[in-house]
Amino acid sequence: MPRALDPTADSVALTRAICDIPSVSDDETVLADLVERALAAASHLELYRDGDTIVARTNLGRERRVVIAGHLDTVPINGNVPTRFETEDGVEYLWGRGTTDMKGGVAVALKLAVEVAEPVYDVTWMFYDHEEVHADLNGLKRVAETRPDLFEADFAILGESSNGQVEGGCNGTLRVELRATGTRSHTSRPWMGINAIHALAPALERLAAFEAETVEVEGLAYREGLSAVGIRGGVAGNVVPDEAVLTVNYRFAPSRSIDDAVAAMRELFPEYELTVTDASAGARPGLDDPFVQGFLAAVGAEARPKYGWTDVARFSALGVPAVNYGPGDPSLAHTDDERVRVDAILACEVGLRSWLTGA
Repeated sequence: MPRALDPTADSVALTRAICDIPSVSDDETVLADLVERALAAASHLELYRDGDTIVARTNLGRERRVVIAGHLDTVPINGNVPTRFETEDGVEYLWGRGTTDMKGGVAVALKLAVEVAEPVYDVTWMFYDHEEVHADLNGLKRVAETRPDLFEADFAILGESSNGQVEGGCNGTLRVELRATGTRSHTSRPWMGINAIHALAPALERLAAFEAETVEVEGLAYREGLSAVGIRGGVAGNVVPDEAVLTVNYRFAPSRSIDDAVAAMRELFPEYELTVTDASAGARPGLDDPFVQGFLAAVGAEARPKYGWTDVARFSALGVPAVNYGPGDPSLAHTDDERVRVDAILACEVGLRSWLTGA
């Protein structure tokens, strides 16, 4: 394990070094310490640390300020660290946990934070912990509550993998439990009871027949989704169950509020007791902002919708337009064959450097 990270190394080598430092959620301290040490060597940055979240800021009196953020943690490792290089069809990839989600973006941010001492905008760099676990542990959430001033900005970029394109905003996510009740009886005399599991059949049929809507928001088409993600019930192998619970996940367009999403679920499943277990609002893309349009033009990226929920929603909730922009294919995130194109890391660095320096 390295004693230091070298931001002067090329961004691919830096990505590999960061990926080879295990930082599964709740175990980010070693990596956070090394990131903090690398940033502390840059005299143009002011540092603030909260747990394993490190914030570094320029204060150059620029007219505009941007936030560039990336999370340090990964999902659990499964034999895919240390990283390795492989070539497929003439394309070189870096394989391993975190290469796509999202240490390639973190490496680019760390390198530029240290090297770009005179950006044309003031920049707040955020390297945060606990993104891959329960939202209450998220480093951005924690810092937003204790130091909301650090989130004051005209625009925010999250380095989540986006295939090098700009993904505006994100869908919201809602999880609800549908509870059916019945009456217990012996399975030899099921007519004397009411089977709660059977009572969930109409909900399952509705879910199977559901056609997801595509909603246009500020010129981007957000495809929604509705899925059963869990079911539980049963007392014993010879007892008709008196309770069963179906968990449903609704991914809703950012034009809808959480209240809108809950109301839609109550309308779709009126006969069930419905309990909301998790809800996060989406984020409108904010791509109509001229400042954001300038970013798109500078990095030469195509604007696309983000179907999954990301922390851009935290910035959107504070009135800060936010996008996802980072190397890697998001469909490979969390998979055992997670990998990132080497040229994608370099291209992301070039795009961000160009925009930050006005080159």
